[in-house]
Amino acid sequence: MLAGVKSCAVTGIDAYIVEVEVDISFGLPVFNIVGLPETSVKESRDRVKSAIKNSGYSFPMDRITVNLAPGDMKKEGTGFDLPVAMGILAASELVSADALSGYFFTGEVSLDGRIRPVTGILPAAIAVKQSGFKGMVVPFDNRAEASVVQGLNIFPVKSLSQVVEFFSGFKQIEPFKSDLTAILNKDLPGDGLDFSEVRGQNHAKRALEIAAAGAHNLLLTGPPGSGKSMLAKRVPSILPKFTFDEAIETTRIYSVAGFLKDKMPLVTKRPFRAPHHTVSDAGLVGGGRRPVPGEVSLAHNGVLFLDELPEFKRRVLEALRQPMEDGTVTISRVDSRVSFPASFMLVAAMNPCPCGYFGDLIRECTCSPVQIQRYNSRISGPMLDRIDIHVEVPSVPYRELSKNADAETSVEIRKRVSSARDVQNKRFKGKKIFCNADMDSRHLKEYCRLDAESASILETAVDKLGLSARAYSRVLKIARTIADLEKESGAMAAKPIMYKHVAEAIQYRALDRKK
Repeated sequence: MLAGVKSCAVTGIDAYIVEVEVDISFGLPVFNIVGLPETSVKESRDRVKSAIKNSGYSFPMDRITVNLAPGDMKKEGTGFDLPVAMGILAASELVSADALSGYFFTGEVSLDGRIRPVTGILPAAIAVKQSGFKGMVVPFDNRAEASVVQGLNIFPVKSLSQVVEFFSGFKQIEPFKSDLTAILNKDLPGDGLDFSEVRGQNHAKRALEIAAAGAHNLLLTGPPGSGKSMLAKRVPSILPKFTFDEAIETTRIYSVAGFLKDKMPLVTKRPFRAPHHTVSDAGLVGGGRRPVPGEVSLAHNGVLFLDELPEFKRRVLEALRQPMEDGTVTISRVDSRVSFPASFMLVAAMNPCPCGYFGDLIRECTCSPVQIQRYNSRISGPMLDRIDIHVEVPSVPYRELSKNADAETSVEIRKRVSSARDVQNKRFKGKKIFCNADMDSRHLKEYCRLDAESASILETAVDKLGLSARAYSRVLKIARTIADLEKESGAMAAKPIMYKHVAEAIQYRALDRKK
């Protein structure tokens, strides 16, 4: 007897439909799975056999062949357990094969027949919706994640016997639906970090506001205890709220990585990832035998914070260059090639020298010029060129720390940032870019035109500081963002770039000024 059940496999953050074909024929009792199954898929033979028996059904003692089509694509994960089990039961005529037609199945089965959750449910649900299936049978713990895709019937199940009874007509399972509006608007418990808690550092706060408004990469340089990490950790509090499309794209990454929380099926807060400086290049950009998203992809649409930047291995930092430029990470293997989104805002922090006090007005630096040069050379020139804003964060004097005056809150800063982003969304509508940081040479020519006075000061800066072509374009992008932040109240049109905008933008190339 031959039966077919639909399931899917995930590659990168996308899923494709897999047809699980089961054939039971006379012969010695053999259970084979073909179609390029990985180890976790091959191991499903023992899980499925025990689950069927322990659920009260007879397991056929014949020759069983399971084919996972298309056969030229590798199949990984434990999500094939449930479709294989249902295929065997259908081929044994314990369940009607016609009843299973049009439904999608995924889930890991335990030895006693319970259905356990699996990763990659959201990409699977998107693929199922696009393929026009009647419904999707998923583990009970994955129900909320699958229901994020609207217009698709989600049937959550807890055991193999429950699935059999449902398709045999003995039990009903109500389709699960979730209120996406409530999820997106839910007031999540935050970390309580706010810019009003930061004393002084107005220059650094201004730089962070500009960086957030244009999604620019930023480097904070200063002595220990000056507040670099404190400032960086508060950047998400001034970023615009997630749009639904951004939330879905980020959630797909977290779904594949298995990082979704049980009670939160949708990532509704912008990610903030802060890997330790001992992270490997595969851990940062992704990789492994079975390619998985790295920290840069987990920070997609959010912030990647690299503290103590020179302490990261040179190879790790150089691996960041391509994702910072393209917004994607492509991992190639001999037999596969996957891409993960990696459009993040980089915020990095570093000391000016090994002891940390070079240029400090309070404590004296004990490092030699050679030590300082060697320390700063750990970050390559091409890497620094890709960081739009370099800002110095000096030690905070006592009079600033002891002030009782209330500083500006993150909510107030976020309003200006969101307003500037609205201007950019209108400007780039239909151009497949969303922020000033994403502009290329064509956009710079169209949207960053300078008058004679502005062009003159920029020419002087390029000559005296020796700015590269990439650094030159960075200055133009920053100036464009500064002008966007100054748009007239209630107006959607941005101001033209003026002399003062270019002059301020040049000030945010601190490391270039030290050449």
